[in-house]
Amino acid sequence: MQTELTDEIHARIKSLCADGDLWAERKDYESALKKYLEASELLPEPILAWEAATWIFAAVGDAHFHSGNIKEAYNAFSKATHCPGGIGNPFLHLRLGEIQFELGNELVAADELTRAYMAGGSNIFKGEPDKYFDFIKLRLKMPAGGW
Repeated sequence: MQTELTDEIHARIKSLCADGDLWAERKDYESALKKYLEASELLPEPILAWEAATWIFAAVGDAHFHSGNIKEAYNAFSKATHCPGGIGNPFLHLRLGEIQFELGNELVAADELTRAYMAGGSNIFKGEPDKYFDFIKLRLKMPAGGW
């Protein structure tokens, strides 16, 4: 099995994802998704074995999340956790927690948001709506140094 992407494929994937990121910054999530999915199609099988799949599926999930497509976001972030470096990635746990919060699954939301906080600290919540960090602060004991 191939253990690394060729330089050509890696460069093409990075370029497509950068294009997707530009579309996402403009809040054109449909165009962003097209670029991210095009990038994912360049990954050899098994797709989930590649490190690049982790950030591609995270980008797909993020675009869905910001579009309000919560179930599609969940599916993409779940895939990302099955890729290299997925489990323990604070951003992935943050979004999975936010998704579960939005779905009303408070127990799972608390678990995922705690994982995000433990791996990324309070900085992981910067730029996110306050409701997510407020939610987790009600469930955790304040650290000695404060939040």
